[in-house]
Amino acid sequence: MARRLPKPDRRRALELLAASRDGCTEAIMIAHGFTVAQMVELVRAGLASASAERVVADKHEMEVATLRLTEAGWRMVQR
Repeated sequence: MARRLPKPDRRRALELLAASRDGCTEAIMIAHGFTVAQMVELVRAGLASASAERVVADKHEMEVATLRLTEAGWRMVQR
């Protein structure tokens, strides 16, 4: 069973996502100290959604995971 994010960490993650109009990539979340397991917990809790997008950088195609707030996530941030 995945451990839930402590409330300050969950709040910090939601605020980071709220600050980015287009969401945050997995790499940005990791750079801010969040783990993949914590990101999965946000998605499973219904506070964020994740999507995979193919991008081309310097002629190399790669898949990038992006997290965005859901309506429930926005409500949590506005509390």
